[in-house]
Amino acid sequence: MASIGGGHAVVIEDDEGIRGLIALVLEQMGLNVVAVSNGTDGVEQVGECDPILVTLDVSMPGMDGFETAKRIRAISSAYIIMLTARDEEIDALQGLGAGADDYVLKPFRPRELRARAEAMLRRPRVVEGAPGGSADVPAAVSDADGVSDATAPTPTVVLEHNGVILDPATHIVRREGRELDLTRSEFELLQALLQSGRTVRRKDDLARILRGDAYVANPYVSDADRRGVEVHIGNLRKKLEDNAAAPYLIETVRGVGYRLAAPRDPNEN
Repeated sequence: MASIGGGHAVVIEDDEGIRGLIALVLEQMGLNVVAVSNGTDGVEQVGECDPILVTLDVSMPGMDGFETAKRIRAISSAYIIMLTARDEEIDALQGLGAGADDYVLKPFRPRELRARAEAMLRRPRVVEGAPGGSADVPAAVSDADGVSDATAPTPTVVLEHNGVILDPATHIVRREGRELDLTRSEFELLQALLQSGRTVRRKDDLARILRGDAYVANPYVSDADRRGVEVHIGNLRKKLEDNAAAPYLIETVRGVGYRLAAPRDPNEN
């Protein structure tokens, strides 16, 4: 795989051996890596070097991974990959709720971590309007054939439904004129649903979008991936003030996935 050069990454991991392994994997991708052993130093380094990627351990002495993720998300638009123990799947769901974009279960294979990170970095970064965001362009964008194309344009069609407006070019979402603060994963889920209209999007499809392998033939999707989608949708609904029992925007199709609610009558008060 081609390396992705020029960007910074912060590794936050209290285990020295695992910390070194993660740093090596990311350095082989062409990233400039800063590795620290605790959440406090990690947040400080994120503020200093404006990374495009952060890996974050859940179980650390002092400030744990969940609180660290929240603090990082408050100052940075970096992708966050959370590392969690295999027998603590709930950590992954809590991590997503704290602002992480993806997670890798421990023990992990270096190739799996690299594949997740590379898929994530093929997705556009926030262009402006987010904490720590800059005018960076994506290192690469995958086309429908899975081929990286650094010159591929960002979609510019503005999407709107029932008072919610999403602009892919500026990465801004507004509801009734008020700008919403969405994570990258929440934005991508909302964009996928708005593009699909009343067509149901299956949880597996949405999980692949979040992992960056939407165009890979028959990729494996775990129950944890599906639950991760549910967590993101739940957080998205809260920010949209969308009641799941009587939704104006996102409907749940039980046992299948999600779709947009019916268009509202413009004459309704």
